[in-house]
Amino acid sequence: MTLANHPSGSDRIAEAAGKIACDGVVNIQGDEPMIEPVVIDSVAGALEHCEMSTAATRIKDAGELINPNVVKTVVNAAGRALYFSRRTIPYLREAASRSTVELVGVFPFLKHLGIYGFRRETLLRLVKFPVSPLENAEKLEQLRALENGIQIAVVQVDYDSVGVDAPEDVARVEKLMVSNRR
Repeated sequence: MTLANHPSGSDRIAEAAGKIACDGVVNIQGDEPMIEPVVIDSVAGALEHCEMSTAATRIKDAGELINPNVVKTVVNAAGRALYFSRRTIPYLREAASRSTVELVGVFPFLKHLGIYGFRRETLLRLVKFPVSPLENAEKLEQLRALENGIQIAVVQVDYDSVGVDAPEDVARVEKLMVSNRR
């Protein structure tokens, strides 16, 4: 339905948004099949105060800290993203020798969820920028926005995503979908 040569989902969504009249767009990534409506509403609502938004939740599973498929984020006091990474951020210097299980109890690490909100004009402006060095290094499209001065509101939600990032995740999600139907 869109051109095949887009470098990211945001670029694909921008192609579609460029053809319709709207004020904003919420992009739910395909690897988030179980995302809850309250998360979508929260990300959309954040666009009242910021030109781009996303969601994050506190990491409770120590295995997610070291999993590069689980994107981590840090935010400033106003709830705006400072950075996103596939590595554990921030580095806890004084707790570096502790296990990942202990680290989860020491600091409120945040897991980024696969959803973005954009004001339409912001999205159309974003995709005019070339793929940025950080975006290319981490393979995270939201870094293009940060590198070009677009602030991203990060809504913290009490929802733990079950994303599909690897083939083995499909069976886990299917099992959860079947159990949730009961």
